[in-house]
Formats: sequence, structure tokens, C-alpha cells
Amino acid sequence: MTTSSSERGVSLGMPELPAPAYPDDVRARLETDAREIIARYPDSRSALLPLLHLVQAEEGHVTRTGMQFCADVLELTTAEVTAVATFYTMYRRKPSGDYQVGVCTNTLCAVMGGDAIFTELQEHLGVGNGETTDDGKVTLEHIECNAACDFAPVVMVNWEFFDNQTPATAKRLVDDLRAGRPVEPTRGAPLCTFKETARILAGFPDERPGAVEATGGAGPASLVGLRLARGETASARVVHPREGASQDRDGAPQDRGAHEPSPSEHLSSHDAPQDTSASDPAHPAGPTAEEGE
Repeated sequence: MTTSSSERGVSLGMPELPAPAYPDDVRARLETDAREIIARYPDSRSALLPLLHLVQAEEGHVTRTGMQFCADVLELTTAEVTAVATFYTMYRRKPSGDYQVGVCTNTLCAVMGGDAIFTELQEHLGVGNGETTDDGKVTLEHIECNAACDFAPVVMVNWEFFDNQTPATAKRLVDDLRAGRPVEPTRGAPLCTFKETARILAGFPDERPGAVEATGGAGPASLVGLRLARGETASARVVHPREGASQDRDGAPQDRGAHEPSPSEHLSSHDAPQDTSASDPAHPAGPTAEEGE
């Protein structure tokens, strides 16, 4: 008995049909936005990256239709556009959730608990890397680096920071996202959907009241080196996350409880306590040096 090539899943190399066009009203709207983006650059080809964010904002991922649109307005081939869209991981190639939850699993975050967070989130959500929950709310992925090693382990939601995570706080975070409960990042603007984030990345203003002012800057731990360079020294404290005790520079115990973050530290309600450096209680990391050490 023989089987056909289609039954065996073998492609005969037939050319793919052209991508369907956007509806006329959608294309007209996108063309208006595209002209504004292209006008920012002396060479129109330089507008490709923000244009890919623009079409991603339309459908939640970069479709063949979106790539064809970019090629048309920039007078490029679809091969040139596809080469860029497939190179950068911020461009999604398949439908994604409203919230892109990225767990840093690079070296420092991994040893501080990032691997454990990612494993537990996969089990908790019932999805694998790059997969989306059935309700379309959350897409989970591991990220090589979130550029926030001083707050490890770090989770990002639509590129906003959630610092000092544990498996428990990360699971509560995704549960709140799926349930539509308020979620506040540690640093940065209030959360918006992935489509809204993509439009902002395309270079259009975030028009939500107070969103721009809330973006802020680096967190306190990131600024220690800058403060030291300016001669702004601070007394060092060593915090024992398990016992809640601390020592002065000479090792003498101080009568103080666990570190209470100041308002300037702007902790999210979904962050783990900032005086903890271990996500796994069975493997405590020991004392951690606070700001200024």
C-alpha cells in the first residue's frame, strides 16, 4: 500500500499563495501612520523596525499581511522584510496573548531562582515556552537577559519590570493578569496590552494620563555605582533575609527587623521582599549586601 505525499506530510515545494490584503479602511489607517513613521528618517528603509511594531499592534503578531504591507510602503521585497522580522525576538510570528510574560533565565537570574520560576510557571499555566494560555491572556517565554541583574530574578510583562521574584509571586502575578486584577510594575509605566505596547514601540505617544511621568528611571540598586562615583557614600548594612537581623560594619548585631523598603524603592505589589536573595527556601543564598556595600 502506498501513501500520497500529502499523507506523508511531504511538501512538493508549491509556492505559497500571496498574503491577503488588509481591508481598505485598515490599510488607509496604517498608511497614514506609516507615512508619519517614515518621515522621521532620511532613508525610508530605516523605518522598517518601527513599521513592524506598527503592524504587530494591529494583529498582535507580525503576519504575512503585515510584512507585505511593510514591503509595499518601503519598496522592499518581502524577503528583506521577513529577514528582519524573523531575526528579532520582539516580533511575534504567531498569535500571542495580551500579556507577554518573560522570565529571565540567563546566568545570574537562573542561579537566583529564574529557572525554578520558569519551570513552575509552565506547570501552573499548562503551557510551554512561547505558548499561550487557552484564554489568550498570557504568553510565557524565557528571556536570555532582562538587563536588570541587580534585581534578580526578574520577570517582565510587556517589557515592564517585576523585580526580585519567587515562584509564588510570579504565579500570583500571572493569576492576576488572567483575572483582570490590577497589576503594578516595580518600575516603569502602568501595564497595557501587548498590542498597545507595540504601538508605543512604533514611536507613537502613550496617551494614558500619567503614563509618561510614571516611566521613571533606574531602580535604587542600579544607581549605587553612580552615587559612589559622585562621592555619595552610604552606611552599609548586611541583611539576613531568613532571620531578619542585621549587622553593622564590625559584625555586631543591630536591633532591627527585616528591611522595609522606602517609598522611593517603588516596589510592586507582586514583588518578593527585596531583602531576599533566594527564591528556593531549601537553598538559601545567605546574607546579601544592601545599597552602598
